[in-house]
Amino acid sequence: MPLSEQEQRMLDEMERHLLQHDADVVTAPSGDRALSYRNLVYGALLLLAGIGGLVAAVAAGEQLGVVGSIILGVVAFLAMLGGAILAFTPVRRTAQAPAPTSTRSAKPRDSSFMDRMNDRWDRRQDDR
Repeated sequence: MPLSEQEQRMLDEMERHLLQHDADVVTAPSGDRALSYRNLVYGALLLLAGIGGLVAAVAAGEQLGVVGSIILGVVAFLAMLGGAILAFTPVRRTAQAPAPTSTRSAKPRDSSFMDRMNDRWDRRQDDR
């Protein structure tokens, strides 16, 4: 179902407003850095180990003594902090994955996101 004229005008106005006023869209990274799935998993595991260490520090407070439980708690906190930093620090991409081959002619990827979305929209409208 195509958009009405009013909906199309509203969409265009929202896009202009977003591009003019949202600094995150304008200064978004170019794509040479991305989150690593492996780092997310290792960071989450380290975060969970830190939480477990913190619970162990509280539970074993009498056996470890005050100083021992404080030291274990600080180490557990540092593990949680390190896990969060590891999980959410982007890594630099060194090699691009090979593009999947398709029957359609491949367009160059240097076009902007909005250009690709407009092309997809136009193709959908032409098919109807």
